Amino acid sequence: MILKGSQRAGGLQLARHLLNDRDNDHVTVQELRGFVSDDLHAAFNEAYAISRGTKCKQFLFSLSLNPPETERVAVDVFERAIAEIEDKLGLSNQPRAIIFHEKEGRRHAHCVWSRIDVNQMKAINLPHYKLKLRDMSRQLYLENNWKMPRGLVNSKERNPLNFTMAEWQQAKRTQRDPRAIKETFQDCWAISDSRKAFASALEERGYYLAKGDRRGHVAVDWHGEIYAVSKWVGIKTKDVRSKLGDPDDLRSVENIKRELSAKFTQKLRELADEEIAKHDDASEALNQKRRSLIELQRTERTLLQETHAARRTQENIVRSRRFPKGLKAVWFKLTGKYKKIQKVNEIDAIRCDERDEMECQSLIDRQLAERRTLQHEIRQMRHHHIIRMKVLDRNLRRYANMTPAEQNAEILRQKTRPERRKRARQTREP
Repeated sequence: MILKGSQRAGGLQLARHLLNDRDNDHVTVQELRGFVSDDLHAAFNEAYAISRGTKCKQFLFSLSLNPPETERVAVDVFERAIAEIEDKLGLSNQPRAIIFHEKEGRRHAHCVWSRIDVNQMKAINLPHYKLKLRDMSRQLYLENNWKMPRGLVNSKERNPLNFTMAEWQQAKRTQRDPRAIKETFQDCWAISDSRKAFASALEERGYYLAKGDRRGHVAVDWHGEIYAVSKWVGIKTKDVRSKLGDPDDLRSVENIKRELSAKFTQKLRELADEEIAKHDDASEALNQKRRSLIELQRTERTLLQETHAARRTQENIVRSRRFPKGLKAVWFKLTGKYKKIQKVNEIDAIRCDERDEMECQSLIDRQLAERRTLQHEIRQMRHHHIIRMKVLDRNLRRYANMTPAEQNAEILRQKTRPERRKRARQTREP
């Protein structure tokens, strides 16, 4: 499984993120170890309070564990991996929290440790933890016979379309897929051998090269959103300068925004808004299906938990009745029969716990399969939206150079094209 770790502060913000059931289908606090509190917010507050007795600012170590999407991974696999990781990093017996997230048909885990050693009142040093996590990740793929990502085999082959949280948020503002944006910038970069060629390739796709305030070379879309070229292409700033030259020769962002505002008339903006509205309608329909499915799944899990609790109570009563009372109990203790009953009860309790865990895992596996089916529909919808937005960007750039009358005629022609094609097919049919 892919392991990503970081030293950090901000315990309350992290707790809010880990307990966020708005963006996650299901959130389960699996374990709180070594804390007085049984609440995640309060537990991280404890870790922060202890860290105040040291000079350490990043008092937490946060780790995410992401197995392959389609693999069935039981809780004990995650727990064994976490035990091996904390042993290798030197975090054994440190207070920790384990939280499971399920989202878009995938299940992954988060583990957060306190770095503060209370016996010595200092933070545990974590040298080379990224390299250690990479080695552990490879080992987990081999142990579980999972197909290893090429980027994990060779870091130079890492997926170039991976994006950061900031890039995802920026794409979300413009109703775009961050992978599609990144792919566009990387394609333009790959096919260009000069600034002029790169600028031309970007314009074909609805982006305009400009001089940024801080990041040097940037691109502006017709929404007015600004994209740092180095970040979205995925290369260093010095390499961008080497190919594109000094950004001071380019127009400023404000100049391009004014030009785009004049070019993209209200009619063209309405055309773009119409496509976005279609996407929003399709998204809302699928989101409603998602919300209904999640609500049903949460109800099923609650019912299973209640069933397990009631059955556990009844089974405890049955076990307690195996013990004799009065003088017979004294005799059983003297003869050793009492310990034999205890041993039988312990084995029975373990078997019942294993049975309950298997039932929980079976329910989770079934629900993940249901969620993946729905996620396939969502991905198809997003894919079609990406294609339509690419066509829209090309059309908008072409329309921007037309007169208002030409724009109206071309837009009408594009809107009636499906109907004309339908009539043409009907004419050809015998």
